[in-house]
Amino acid sequence: MSAHTTNYQSTFIDVSEDCRAERGVEPPIAENLSIAALHYRLIAERPYEMTSDDVIFETHALRKGIDPSDSAARAEFFSKGQPCLRSSPLGKRYGWGIHHDAEGRVALVARGSEEYAALAADPEVSHTRAMRSSRRA
Repeated sequence: MSAHTTNYQSTFIDVSEDCRAERGVEPPIAENLSIAALHYRLIAERPYEMTSDDVIFETHALRKGIDPSDSAARAEFFSKGQPCLRSSPLGKRYGWGIHHDAEGRVALVARGSEEYAALAADPEVSHTRAMRSSRRA
């Protein structure tokens, strides 16, 4: 069973081209936590502590009632490819860039902030964009 990963190193995920948020906005917290709310909470509460794989699996585990520390469930989850944080609603809808440091740990960066502008212009990090919300150009 080969393991897939969603981790990037030294990479900044810019918000999608069709994101309407002018700045980073916290997703609404619903009774049943949405993927956006879970991603936001996991990353915002522990910046640069978790990798993308950690966030993606813990979100899956919390939504499915699986113990996030279950290494067998994690190995099974990553035995197939999983969508990376480029597909997160945070960059598609809520105006959050996601910075992956050299060790692959992630932090949120609000669109419209000085930190966002600096990372978006930094030639030392790789750049990619969050996926568009719609296929229309």
